[in-house]
Amino acid sequence: MSDTILIVEDEQRLARLLADYLEAAGYATAHLADGAEVVARVRTDEPALILLDLMLPGTDGLTICREVRAFSTVPIIMATARVEEIDRLLGLDLGADDYICKPYSPREVVARVKAVLRRAGNGAASPGEGPLALDETTLRVRAGRREVELTAVEFALLAALHGAPGRIFSRDRLMDRIYRDHRVVSDRTIDSHVKKLRRKLAEILPEQDLIHSVYGVGYRYEVRPPA
Repeated sequence: MSDTILIVEDEQRLARLLADYLEAAGYATAHLADGAEVVARVRTDEPALILLDLMLPGTDGLTICREVRAFSTVPIIMATARVEEIDRLLGLDLGADDYICKPYSPREVVARVKAVLRRAGNGAASPGEGPLALDETTLRVRAGRREVELTAVEFALLAALHGAPGRIFSRDRLMDRIYRDHRVVSDRTIDSHVKKLRRKLAEILPEQDLIHSVYGVGYRYEVRPPA
């Protein structure tokens, strides 16, 4: 894997602007404008992160994301001017690590790149690491010597998030994980479960919030250093 940020963007001026900001922040960059070239490039020279536009000539961003995820865990940030909810959720369910909507500030892109790379590297918790220990046999979660018992639904919800730290889960994806019978429930049911789960986790880990809301998308588990 190289240390390069691969910018996949067919708007040349925007790609150059992003490269300038990323290089000023200390990153090496490479640029592709044709989506059909991306998968082969990643196979031969995997970058540190892909900044991937959704609408591309050759092959669209969602297809690229799906094909890359078949062989690589390289971090992917998807960028698009299309803000429809279906695109947003589909992109994340295919394995994108983050999503940013145009128009955006290049400074915001640099901040997102830093955050995703931090989660993917030393700043991210790996499954089973971090302050929590989950016991599936008792439906209990422990932090140090303190522990709390969860309901089966709360435990399944926490297990899904904890098992993929840093990944954003849509509400639909979480419902699939915790309701194996595929019952029809409201999106807000997940919000209610998350609220109760956060309250219980605060009993054993009051100084740290581990479940973070991603506005308009869903939730992710992330261990952040104390402020």
